[in-house]
Amino acid sequence: MISARLSGCAAALCLTVAVAGGPSVARAADAAWSAPACGKEPVAPAVDSSSVAKYNASVDAVTAYEKAARTYNACVSSAAARDESAISAEAKARIGQVHQTSVALQQRIAGHFAKLTADLKAGAARFSHP
Repeated sequence: MISARLSGCAAALCLTVAVAGGPSVARAADAAWSAPACGKEPVAPAVDSSSVAKYNASVDAVTAYEKAARTYNACVSSAAARDESAISAEAKARIGQVHQTSVALQQRIAGHFAKLTADLKAGAARFSHP
């Protein structure tokens, strides 16, 4: 009974860490961005295997942590997706502005070159008569 509960908890924790990208990825992201609406990150419990009763209590604590961590992770993931979408939309709008300005400038310069070329040809034609 104890080993079946342990296996289930261990497998669930491995899956949670693998899905989240591992603890180092989460800590690196926390330094630059946070999701305050999600509350505080659940604290992982310590496992106490000094007695069967303490071990069983640890399994229960790990199970509770897993549930809280999954909920927190889902909240953080949703908040990140919203923020990423907003940033992407802002960047796309800014890129559009830069592109439009650049195209207008290039067209203006091309128009100047076309006019200057025509003016030079007209001047050369005027002076090329013997």
